[in-house]
Amino acid sequence: MQREVLRSTYFYDLPEELIAQTPIEPRDHSRLLCFNRETGETEHRHFYDILDFVKAGDVLVVNNTRVLPARLFGFKATTGAKIEILLQKRLDLFTWEVISKPAKRLAVGTEIVFNQNIKCVVTDKGEYGACKVKFDYLPSKTFEEHLMEIGTMPLPPYIKEKLKNQERYQTVYAKVEGSSAAPTAGLHFTPQLLEKLRAKGVEVLHVLLHVGLGTFRPVKEDNILNHEMHSEYFEVTKEVADAINKAKAEGRRIIAVGTTSVRTLESAVVENGLLQPQKRETKIFIYPPYKFKIVDALITNFHLPESTLIMLVSAFVGNIDKTLSLYKTAVKEKYRFFSFGDAMLIWGGTKNL
Repeated sequence: MQREVLRSTYFYDLPEELIAQTPIEPRDHSRLLCFNRETGETEHRHFYDILDFVKAGDVLVVNNTRVLPARLFGFKATTGAKIEILLQKRLDLFTWEVISKPAKRLAVGTEIVFNQNIKCVVTDKGEYGACKVKFDYLPSKTFEEHLMEIGTMPLPPYIKEKLKNQERYQTVYAKVEGSSAAPTAGLHFTPQLLEKLRAKGVEVLHVLLHVGLGTFRPVKEDNILNHEMHSEYFEVTKEVADAINKAKAEGRRIIAVGTTSVRTLESAVVENGLLQPQKRETKIFIYPPYKFKIVDALITNFHLPESTLIMLVSAFVGNIDKTLSLYKTAVKEKYRFFSFGDAMLIWGGTKNL
């Protein structure tokens, strides 16, 4: 008989005013809730204090994906009705998986016009507004160049404020375009802070996972074991795999920046416990109990109730009760939540094993 893990177990109350609407400046002046799994102690610091918790030989793993201007506003060619689509995953040179709004207005064959140079047609429909579209555009520019003209940054729906600087929703090390959402734990780093980490002897390594909108899709199944994860593309190079395997063999800590870095690293582990170079899709779903094979410490933001992200964090903390206790503390101390919010550092001990 299949065991049950209830989605409601991962619910917590969050006052709406604690949902961060704008980013903190400078980036590294956000707050940092530090939790030591070994001692059970918590500290309230600022993100720039991360320097106090690292040591020479530590390996910091970041996701260098770059967010596309993936929110597009157009209209139906036949009626002029307004349509919004969010690019989710590229399938080939012209075809994308997207989320449409309002979904009811679209049928297979519907043509959506963005400007005189680019349009698309719906080729397939799925659930929750998901569909496939095929783009047609003037060949004088690449698709990416057209996208820069018509697209806007795909901020999560809980952010109501307009983002003044679009680059503020990119990490400072963002490089490879392909994400529909930012790996938000990385938004706290500045170039100066990264240099200070390197100067202290911390090795900074880059992996890639293109974040899809499915990351924020709510878990609808009452029993989370029935939840099907979205698929996301990731890459781990040979150089990075070799460096991490060497660090693990030498007993050095691997610190993952964000749940996307965790999912990338844990997806690329093979049976012997070593990291293997890979370029593929992953649907890894991490929830308690889970034996982490690569990651020793985690830097992460505060995530939505009942999301797969808080489930992953719970697995790393060691159990859901302690996780919810930490979140309750963050609410009491008025930490800022979600994408532009504050961060949490989890390290110490082996309670996740």
